[in-house]
Amino acid sequence: MSANTHKRKLDRRNIILLVALAVLLIAAAICFTPLKDRITQGLDIQGGLSVIMTADHSDGSEVTTDDMEKAVAIVTNRVNKLGASEATVQQQGDTSILIQIPGVENAEQALSTIGTTGALEFVDLRDITDTDMVKRIESGETGMGLEPGTYTAFMTGDSIQSVTIGQETQTSAYYAVNLNLDSTGTASFATITTDLVSTNGQIAIVLDGVVNSAPAVQSAITDGDVAITGNYTLDEAKSLQTVLESGALPVDLSFSESRVVGPTLGQDSLNAGLIAMAIGFILVGLYLLVFYRGLGALTVLNLLVFATLYLGILAVLSYFGLFALSLAGIAGIVLTIGLAADSSILVLERFKEEIRMGRSVKAASISGVRHAIRTSIDADMVTLVSALALFFIAVGPVKGFGLTLGLGIVCDVVTMIIFKAPIIRLLAPSQIEKNPGFWGVTTDIEEGSHAEEIALKGGARNA
Repeated sequence: MSANTHKRKLDRRNIILLVALAVLLIAAAICFTPLKDRITQGLDIQGGLSVIMTADHSDGSEVTTDDMEKAVAIVTNRVNKLGASEATVQQQGDTSILIQIPGVENAEQALSTIGTTGALEFVDLRDITDTDMVKRIESGETGMGLEPGTYTAFMTGDSIQSVTIGQETQTSAYYAVNLNLDSTGTASFATITTDLVSTNGQIAIVLDGVVNSAPAVQSAITDGDVAITGNYTLDEAKSLQTVLESGALPVDLSFSESRVVGPTLGQDSLNAGLIAMAIGFILVGLYLLVFYRGLGALTVLNLLVFATLYLGILAVLSYFGLFALSLAGIAGIVLTIGLAADSSILVLERFKEEIRMGRSVKAASISGVRHAIRTSIDADMVTLVSALALFFIAVGPVKGFGLTLGLGIVCDVVTMIIFKAPIIRLLAPSQIEKNPGFWGVTTDIEEGSHAEEIALKGGARNA
């Protein structure tokens, strides 16, 4: 392969990378525009209630994964009852639950609701006075809230002694949820099911006033062993089991941290954070332009590309409910701006260093940039490990800091590979070498020429 053919092939590859980058930038800009509406704001910015609850057992026994799953499901039901939009309940670590409720007005009531034990009730559909609600239940709809006073329960969750899951039959692919009732529950269930069996009447299972299921009575149940069937998959059966066990939390939950943030304070903090980001970006840009001239302008452009990709990713994560911008997250973003600038300076310095060693501008743009990117990626990976540790192990705002820091590192690496390297390699032979003063490499080229002359003289003497 001739040198010209090889050069054309490299140029074509670099152009393809830049075109692909342009497409990504357009997509990212579409994703985060308008910025205020596309990136979800966290509690400490828009205001609301943030609570961390810790789970344990009064007898000192270990809290299991099953216990935490059920506790999260119960607490989620409590939070949804508050009617707050975009509220989140997440398990943090092994025994903590993070609850975030944006826009909550009565924090005391919210804390009281979250900490209460759920009210599980069994209701004969004939004892519901809301006829429209009865029709919806009979049609198979669930998840509706029954208004207080519109129904009467014949049994509560206090009568349930145990809840297990088993296959409907040995050969069935479906599962049943099996209840064992105490004497009071057994008597109540025997009376109701005996009365309903002839019409296959339904019994609504109601948790905190919300209808979760409404199985039909297939036979009279008089021994206190109730099998709820309905062609349930294993996951569906586990979900119903959680509902039936929600009359009592499987663990003791205590408030280990609670914060109430006012929306005014949050917006003031957001504005301060944005100002800090802008000042940091401007100062970094001025430094690059003063000390690196044209190459510094390329680096500023590199930072703009980095920021566009970064915001696009945050907007996509926000769309899927996986990200909310917090003050700690803003701190992570500010830090990644510095990391991205540091990586860019490393590339520039290695590029200039190889020119001073006597390499041509074109050769330095290939080998120097390649070595600098490898070194920068090694350094970024060390920071990424720390970011991942914060994200997976920490709780609360620190988790957001780890997420934004990790995403920033990924964007930094991507930007170096698909923008910084291709643009320098395309400009090196056609622009940088022909206009060294504008690009800030005049002194480097002169030192490189001097080094090459010394090397040639040394070689001549040895010969």
